[in-house]
Formats: sequence, C-alpha cells, structure tokens
Amino acid sequence: MLKQSLPLALFVGSLLPITASADTGALSPWQLRAGVSLIAPKSDNGAIIDHTANLSIDNRAGPTFNIAYFITPNWAIDLLGGLAFKHQINVNGSHAGETKHLPPILSLQYHFRPEATLRPYVGVGLNYTTFLDEKLDNGAKLKVGDSWGPALQAGLDFALDEHWTIGADIRYARIIAPVKINGADVGNVQVNPTVYTLNVGYRF
Repeated sequence: MLKQSLPLALFVGSLLPITASADTGALSPWQLRAGVSLIAPKSDNGAIIDHTANLSIDNRAGPTFNIAYFITPNWAIDLLGGLAFKHQINVNGSHAGETKHLPPILSLQYHFRPEATLRPYVGVGLNYTTFLDEKLDNGAKLKVGDSWGPALQAGLDFALDEHWTIGADIRYARIIAPVKINGADVGNVQVNPTVYTLNVGYRF
C-alpha cells in the first residue's frame, strides 16, 4: 500500500509549487476603468465667416471608459473612449445649432508609484476627433471636419486592494477642425477641451 501511495504523493507534491505560483503570480498587465467625464471646451472657440461669427460650445458630461496595458510596472499605454458627446453651439451669444463629437485619446503613461496606495501618473498622447450629426437651427448644412492633435494627462489612483482602484484625472486635448456651411469653407472651430474624469478601475 505504501509503495502504491508514494508515486501519487510525489505527483501531488510536484503540483504544489505550480499551484502556489499561480495563486501568488503577478497581476495581469491589463487594467479597465469606467467613469464619468466632463468635457469643457475652452471659453473662446474661434470666429468663422470672416470673423463675424464668434463661436462658443457648451460643456457636456457623459460616461467614458479607458483600457490600459502595462508594458512595465511604471509604463502603460492607455486608450480613452466613450459615447459621442452632444454639444450646443452658440454664435454671437445666441443658440445656432448642435453637434456630437467622439474624442478618443491614446496615451503613453508613466506611473510614479505603481505599488503604493496613492498612485500618481502623467501621460502624453494623440487625440483623434470626429464630429457627428451636425445641425444648424436655420436649416443650413453644417459640416465639421475631423481633427488630430496632441493630448496631455495627469491623474491619481487610490488602491482599494490588489485589483480595485478609484481615481481621477485631467486631460487636455488640442482639437481644431475645419467648418463648412452649405459646402463652403467658413473657418475653423477651436474646441481644445479640458477633460475631467472620475473613475473606478480594475486590474486583472
């Protein structure tokens, strides 16, 4: 009986280090955050139609998410996404129309203290913005072109445990897009928003 049990015991014993390694292994490099962002365009959004029409775009809040991949414990690649944000457009102080825009941001982040309870980080990246469902109150055809521009970020995560965090970050994105009305070029709109976000994160 002892001779029959010894091989089984040796086999089970050989699996224990593998099981322990799986239980105490490093975290996955993937992190998912979900939260709410406020997009606040700069106060002066430019002038079109030979500088006779001064534009302003209102603030808007909505759900966002971001996916991060940690290349090392300190360096990560982060993608911010969300649903299209709907903004009201004012011209010379009066309501003139509306548009939606989708501004995903791809960033390279540096995390200063990735294993601490408070985890500050900064990021620099690229923003791509596309505008959707543009409308003018007077029925004219409005078209706002796509935009590419740099983006900056600073944030802070608070670790609740090994996997869960709550956090906040602030981003700036340069968004300058061409505007057409009834097919004619009339100038550029300068959105250049600051994006404020509160989120909950999970590190897999």
